[in-house]
Amino acid sequence: MRLGIAVNSSRCMGCWCCFTACKDEHCAYDSKLSAAQPMMGQRWMDVREWERGDSSRHVKSASVPTMCAHCADPACAKAAKDGAVYKRPDGVVIIDPVKSKGQKAIVDACPIKTVFWNDELQIPQKCTMCAEILDDPEYLAYLGDPALRMPRCVEACPNQALYYGDLDDPNSAISKIVASERNTQLEPLASQESNVKWLNVPSVFLAGTVYQPKELDEVCAGAKVKLTCKETGETWETETNYFGDWEVEWLPKNKNIDVEINAAGYNTVTYSAKTDTDHYVGMMYLEN
Repeated sequence: MRLGIAVNSSRCMGCWCCFTACKDEHCAYDSKLSAAQPMMGQRWMDVREWERGDSSRHVKSASVPTMCAHCADPACAKAAKDGAVYKRPDGVVIIDPVKSKGQKAIVDACPIKTVFWNDELQIPQKCTMCAEILDDPEYLAYLGDPALRMPRCVEACPNQALYYGDLDDPNSAISKIVASERNTQLEPLASQESNVKWLNVPSVFLAGTVYQPKELDEVCAGAKVKLTCKETGETWETETNYFGDWEVEWLPKNKNIDVEINAAGYNTVTYSAKTDTDHYVGMMYLEN
């Protein structure tokens, strides 16, 4: 068994219910696995949000629930002394609240900054995947059905952006969603295997608007737009919508992209852009 959480960023609406549920469960509550989470200064479950786009013409936002990744080879465990960080047989990574006292290096080692320092207790703290609750036989008896067991953040999500279950079971709901969606590991974790799976985290988009010749003052719907990566030769194709707008998402970062626009009866329009960030590349006018 390998317990995990899948985070589907495309379904997150930034309501922060997961954050609130985590606070509700872990603040003022000591357990064998962790001291109580302070009310202020720590986000064991965080919703990291940012505005996307470099033009008011085409702006989007992204929300990515972020917690400890429960890595297969945790950097925090490597930085810890005396077994202060350990991984359970089910894959959940735990910081021992007694052995970790004074070990601030555990906080500094986390590549996604989801381990926090408790100044009062002088210990590092983070998400436990609610293991202390899910291990409790009284909690299981209260639920009646083992399938209802889930961390509080998952339980609180109103939009099915969070899934919990056994990653080693191909028939579990979490395994099915991971298999069916775009897997987008957080950049600081690089190729690190983790028991938290991030899905559909945005990369970079390019967007623009296509107009018919300037003298007509009309947008062009249905124009063919083709993007080609100069470095890899990979291509993407789309069409302009009713408003003449086009967008291609999930582009590789920091690449040079050739854009080609074709519409019946007009000359081909070509130009280049770079995916160093999300770009609205502007308004392009077709010519006869």
